[in-house]
Amino acid sequence: MQISDFDAAPNLVALFLQRAEELGDKPFLTAKREGKWQSLSWRDAAQRVCLLAEALRGLGLEDGDRVMLVSENRPEWALADLAVMAAGCITTPAYTTNTERDHAHILENSGARAVIVSDQKLANPLLPAMVRTSIAEHIIGIEPLRTGQGNFRCHLWSDLLQGDAAAARAAVDARMAAVGRRDPACIIYTSGTSGAPRGVLLHHGAILRNVDGAARILADDFGWGDERFLSFLPLSHALEHTAGLHL
Repeated sequence: MQISDFDAAPNLVALFLQRAEELGDKPFLTAKREGKWQSLSWRDAAQRVCLLAEALRGLGLEDGDRVMLVSENRPEWALADLAVMAAGCITTPAYTTNTERDHAHILENSGARAVIVSDQKLANPLLPAMVRTSIAEHIIGIEPLRTGQGNFRCHLWSDLLQGDAAAARAAVDARMAAVGRRDPACIIYTSGTSGAPRGVLLHHGAILRNVDGAARILADDFGWGDERFLSFLPLSHALEHTAGLHL
């Protein structure tokens, strides 16, 4: 792939799937688990993204629905973000430092129909907000959750990564064929330091332009090799989509 291809991609998911086809078993995301660095290949990541996307559709989510994402930096953050877009929905990331009040405001303001959360610690201030607002219909725990009572259904991340991978990929490809650069990809909320958090709608083209610019700078500094990059800034803040970058 040439750098110019980044700016020509129709949407973030199509770019990611194209890169997955090209890079196959090369490592895409790496995390330290139980004291060891473990990598997820591009091929496996693409399969998980498509399976999760179809699982979200199976829950009743439709084009344009918002899905709130509450998680620290981890591989599942990027997979969830791509899967939400692959389902035709809009990612709504939230800060891990949000209070119950912050979560309630974002749920009400975005109208999110589903929430993906990493673990019980981050779910604790989120769950009361979900109960109070009664907007989100589903919560998906990357790790097992204790949710108590609420007007929503609870799902485990690993249970949603089941099914026919080939059929899921075909469904995602068909859906993404209708998604262009001007279609919305995510709603990023401000920190709320000067008032209630305000949502900023970003379309695929805006983020793809950032991918293109970042690729050019990194290629000049490092070339096209096998360098690794550490994710440090909160993804919910920087929203650094890694859909097409592999330097």
